[in-house]
Amino acid sequence: MCGINAIFAYHADAPRVDEKELIQIRDAMKVRGPDGAGVWFNADKRVGLGHRRLAIIDIAGGIQPMRLNDTQLGQLTNQPVICFNGEIYNYRELRDELIAEGHQFKTTSDTEVLLHLYERDGPNLVQRLRGMFAFALWDPQRQGLLLARDHFGIKPLYYADNGKTLYVASQVKALLQIRHALDTELQAAGHVGFFLCGYVPDPYTLYRGIHALPAGSTLWIDQHGNRKQNCFFNLTEELATISESTTPIKAWQEQLRTALINSVTQHLIADVPVGIFLSAGLDSTTIAALIQETGQIELNSVTLGFEEYRGKLEDETILAEQVAQQLHTSHQTRWIKAHDFRSHYQNLLTAMDQPSVDGVNTYFVAKIAAETGLKVALSGLGGDELLGGYPSFRQIPRLVGTLAPFRIIPRLGRGFRIITAQAVARFTSPKYAGLLEYGTQYGDAYLLRRGLFMPWELPKILDPDLVKAGWQTWQPTIQFAKTIEGLTTSRQKIAALELSWYMRNQLLRDADWAGMAHSLEIRTPLVDVQLFRTLAPLLALFPPPTKQDLANVPHTTLPQAVLERAKTGFSVPIRHWIFPNTQPGESGLRGYAKLVYNDINS
Repeated sequence: MCGINAIFAYHADAPRVDEKELIQIRDAMKVRGPDGAGVWFNADKRVGLGHRRLAIIDIAGGIQPMRLNDTQLGQLTNQPVICFNGEIYNYRELRDELIAEGHQFKTTSDTEVLLHLYERDGPNLVQRLRGMFAFALWDPQRQGLLLARDHFGIKPLYYADNGKTLYVASQVKALLQIRHALDTELQAAGHVGFFLCGYVPDPYTLYRGIHALPAGSTLWIDQHGNRKQNCFFNLTEELATISESTTPIKAWQEQLRTALINSVTQHLIADVPVGIFLSAGLDSTTIAALIQETGQIELNSVTLGFEEYRGKLEDETILAEQVAQQLHTSHQTRWIKAHDFRSHYQNLLTAMDQPSVDGVNTYFVAKIAAETGLKVALSGLGGDELLGGYPSFRQIPRLVGTLAPFRIIPRLGRGFRIITAQAVARFTSPKYAGLLEYGTQYGDAYLLRRGLFMPWELPKILDPDLVKAGWQTWQPTIQFAKTIEGLTTSRQKIAALELSWYMRNQLLRDADWAGMAHSLEIRTPLVDVQLFRTLAPLLALFPPPTKQDLANVPHTTLPQAVLERAKTGFSVPIRHWIFPNTQPGESGLRGYAKLVYNDINS
């Protein structure tokens, strides 16, 4: 886990790479990599790579930027150079394969595996990788820079191009260190996306000149500025190619167990202690039970409790402590009060690379884990999206099934919303006014279900012209509809929407910045490409696997109270902390969104 950056002055008229600028961008990400720092420049200073390191694997030898035949980065070689952020979980298998083919290694790091793999496979190396990764690789033979981001977008990567020079970094705020060189005018789609969904949707940011490299893609840019973007993993296509399965229940249950154990085992690979965020939910308790079954590590677990929830349904601590006792983990519970939130609020905003209405919980539990001495912690993120744990898996199909007849009269729904919106907002959620307009098909209903503010509310929050431009640029309902093209079952459709949008843009991004705020690497064994490809065919089953099937995987029987506990989510008492007197239709998160947006943009 690290922070990476690159500058590529590809145009003939571009100034040479400024070493101070490269280091300035790099060191704005110091918290991502407090264990070391490095830079590299090519001979004519047209290319510079920077790296901040959080040492997890091969602590002594995995120094970056790295080259094949010179890990000390002398200036005489003509080999590819890489700066890499993340973990490649199958690097040992790849290393053995490459050694058998005659490749010689100087380190035991996964970074060096990437270089050897690129030497053999070129840009197609990403097809062989299992893990979370973002990297920038300079190829002196082809005179080009390759950028890559993992299948699900667990690791972030942003770039900006001013027409002469390409700038790359793990964080938007790092690139803003040299805002004089970039187009930092407002990107309307980013601002509109935040108020619609509570996150800024990829590939947009708040700035017109800064873009996110999409998940599961690579970008090649050569010395003439020519670009080629390639998608090597399309989640919807992966799901759409699956025909209905007739696999017997016992057979797929065994497939599920094998795939889960394999993923959990792979995610434990580290040269430092590994722990887990333990809640009262099925995802983290299942992972913890499987870790204990493997006997691979002595497991440390941490649980976060909120004083406002103590003794209530939302209180995670009691059941988490019961699970920890049963599994014999080394467990710690910490409590957070409103005062803690207020005292950390400015630090939280600083760590928040792009505005988000989530991530507060992860910020504090990561803080606790880091204080216990952990550098790596596993999270149960991803189980709800794959195994239908959210209410959206029930509510959206039911809503669309009921209101589908109104699809043939679209003006009726819009008219109903215009007439009723103002009155509805006085008594309940504004969403009810949009039922007939947005409840008739899956993509629209997803926006209705997940939306923070509704489209018709945005001109009251943002400049109307900005709203219009942002909507036309992003076109969310069209994008959501594309996400489910070719999918036949409701389970597949909702899974595709939740995985592609909420998980990628909200949960994974928040896990990254919130963990990195405390120099903690957060790993997600339920967000794993091999596990996904095992589970994808099962989503076409009737009925498909559920969270209960996940909980049945460990041989250790989880406490009955955990198995029967209603889904509550890892919620945070924002309403109690900031907006105790919120009006109907204006939830705590809606008020929090305005607060975060104004403070980040102030």
